[in-house]
Amino acid sequence: MELVVGRVARSHGVRGELVVEVRTDEPEARFAPGAVLHGRAARTAQVRDFTVESAREHSGRLLVNLVGVTDRTAADALRGMLFLVDSEELGPSEDPDEFYDHELEGLRVQLTDGTEVGIVTEVLHSAAGELLSIRAAADGREILVPFVTAIVPTVSIADALIVIDPPEGLLDPE
Repeated sequence: MELVVGRVARSHGVRGELVVEVRTDEPEARFAPGAVLHGRAARTAQVRDFTVESAREHSGRLLVNLVGVTDRTAADALRGMLFLVDSEELGPSEDPDEFYDHELEGLRVQLTDGTEVGIVTEVLHSAAGELLSIRAAADGREILVPFVTAIVPTVSIADALIVIDPPEGLLDPE
């Protein structure tokens, strides 16, 4: 499974630098000089490998130079490209309370009393924090649950199970 770690927003300057929207908690590792990124063009399934020459933070975004991308025209041609890594290249998280999105997707969700809620289909990242998108077992509708300890007290990758303790009304159909 491939995971998105960044997206090319636009070119920066005339020397081929790229403005990258970071989508990883470890940009210093993913965009380190010498790192190889798999790039998928915005409108195709074609994947090319790129080697990071340098990266630096600038105004809340990452500016990245790739080997072989030396001018604005070459950089502009990469606009919208997604940078991917293979999930098998990622080691387990060192923090027992942190999870990769792909580790959570597909897990069963139950209430603290054992009532089946559904299956996690996606982890959504918003300005307010992460949300678990759950396909309800009863009717297939989407339920969004804030991924915070107060509501999600237990995550067990080994048991493929998430236990939630939602506030009243959170799971009610609208």
